[in-house]
Amino acid sequence: MVNGADLSGRRALVTGSTSGIGLGIARALAQAGAPVVMNGRSSAAEAGEALDSVRGHARGDVCYVQADLSTEAGVESLIDGARDALGGIDILVNNAGVQHVAPLVEFPPEQWDLILALNLSAAFHATRLALPGMLAGGFGRIVNIASAHSLVASPFKSAYVAAKHGLLGLTKVTALETAEHDITCNAICPGYVRTPLVDKQIDAQAKAHGVPREDVIRDVILKPQPNKRFATEEEIGAFTVFLCSPAGRPITGAALPVDGGWTAH
Repeated sequence: MVNGADLSGRRALVTGSTSGIGLGIARALAQAGAPVVMNGRSSAAEAGEALDSVRGHARGDVCYVQADLSTEAGVESLIDGARDALGGIDILVNNAGVQHVAPLVEFPPEQWDLILALNLSAAFHATRLALPGMLAGGFGRIVNIASAHSLVASPFKSAYVAAKHGLLGLTKVTALETAEHDITCNAICPGYVRTPLVDKQIDAQAKAHGVPREDVIRDVILKPQPNKRFATEEEIGAFTVFLCSPAGRPITGAALPVDGGWTAH
C-alpha cells in the first residue's frame, strides 16, 4: 500500500496515464488497491508496456480506455468506457494535457485551441459527467493535476498558463458545489517532475545551446525551484493517494504546490 492507505473498492479513472505523472498516479492508486482505468490516445496494444507496469503493482483490476480528450465526444466516450469497465467512478484524476512554447505574437491559434481543450475543457467535461454518480453514491475524490503555472506565469507559455489558471478556478468551484456530499476536489500544482518528456527537453536545450545536460538542469530547468531537485512520479502518485484516502477528507478546494519552493518567492 502507498502511505498505508487502502483504497480497495474505490474505482479510479486517470486521464493521460500512459506515461509521466499520469502513469505514476495510476500505479500508486492501483498499488493502494483501487481498480483503475488508464487512458491515452494510443491503442491498448501501443499502451501495453504502461498497462503492464501498472498491473504489476495492482491489488485491483486495471484496464485501459482509448479516447481523444480534445473533444467533448471523446471525453464522453471515456467516461462511458470507464463506467462500463468499473461500474462507476469514485476517483477522477484529470491529468491529460499538452504544451507548446512560443511568443504570444507567434503563438499558433490551433495550438491555443488544443491546449485549452486538453488541459481545461477535458477536465470540465470529465468532472460534469462523473459528478452525478459521485453525488448519488455520496462519495467522490477529484484531483486536478495543475502546475506551478496555475499560480505563477512564465513567458512563452500563454495557452498553458491560461489553461492551468482556469483549471485552478474550476477546482475551487467544484469544491464549493460538492462540499456537503463527501466529495473533494483539489489541484496538485507540481513544479518540474522528472519524466521522459522533461528528459527530452533537457537534451534539446543542451544541444541547442551547446552546454552539458547538468548545466541545463541547474541553470535553466530547475532555476525557479529553490530546492534544485525534480519531484518524482512516485511522489506525485503518493500525494494523490493521500488526497483520496480518509486522511485527505478535510482538504478541498486547495491549490497544493509540489514545486520545491518555486511559488514561495
